[in-house]
Amino acid sequence: MKPTLLRFILALMLLPFLWTTAGAQAVSFPELGSALPGRTDVTYLGLAKMVIPDLAADKDGFYKGGLPIGMRHIEGPGSGGSPPETSGFSDAAVLAIKAGGKDRLTVLFDLGDSPDSAEGYAVLALYDITAKPKLLDAVNVALDRGTYFREPGKLSVGANDDVLITMSAHFNSDQNYVITPLIMIRDDKFELIDMIYTFDENLCAYSRKQDVAFQTIADGQPFAAIKVVVTDATVLNGESCDDAPPRPESHEISVTYHWDKKTSRYAKDSDALDKLAGENAKRF
Repeated sequence: MKPTLLRFILALMLLPFLWTTAGAQAVSFPELGSALPGRTDVTYLGLAKMVIPDLAADKDGFYKGGLPIGMRHIEGPGSGGSPPETSGFSDAAVLAIKAGGKDRLTVLFDLGDSPDSAEGYAVLALYDITAKPKLLDAVNVALDRGTYFREPGKLSVGANDDVLITMSAHFNSDQNYVITPLIMIRDDKFELIDMIYTFDENLCAYSRKQDVAFQTIADGQPFAAIKVVVTDATVLNGESCDDAPPRPESHEISVTYHWDKKTSRYAKDSDALDKLAGENAKRF
């Protein structure tokens, strides 16, 4: 099966996690050749060419180009794979945010498969478009095969700042693996807060799903606290199978990230999500 078809199927399966143009409008998917709202001198293609300099439209309206500019991985040195030698897409995911009190635009370009990693390659780019557009930062945020903004896309942690939520995932016939990074912007640079690992599976007699919810809580710090709640639910489907199913149940795992002035970073109040990730890994 072609990689592009696999990514399309994955996107369909992940629709409940994603913003779409038919639902909430925080994330949009403009055609690359279209102009930015309120501008006649700047197109999304112009922004994309700051990441892939030779990107151009083919006769079918699809955009193709070579290697992107050099960039780091959001996890840091040693993480991520190499970019594909050629990339192609027709649109990108666009999300306007606040960072340090300034209006910024983030654009997520999924470039496809990495030649030396199963993670794929996805560029999260940060732009200043208040005048002549400037590319302020770009990072590879791919952590699995397909990468997207995850609902709600961003969290307001103050009047002047938003935190971004992306997700990377892959699936097989009965399992779905999802990694959800929380990313903040400081001094016009992306910084990773943490990553949340969840795992869904559909077996003969039951399904087990791990849904993630986010909440910000004002706590007197420069940036609001972020509460992450994973609801881990086992539901029977009524099928008769050889193995006895587990008891149906649902419970919550929650962690709150508070801003630490001493370290100038978010710090979590427990390792509950790390333990969940470890437990999930044993079920792979």
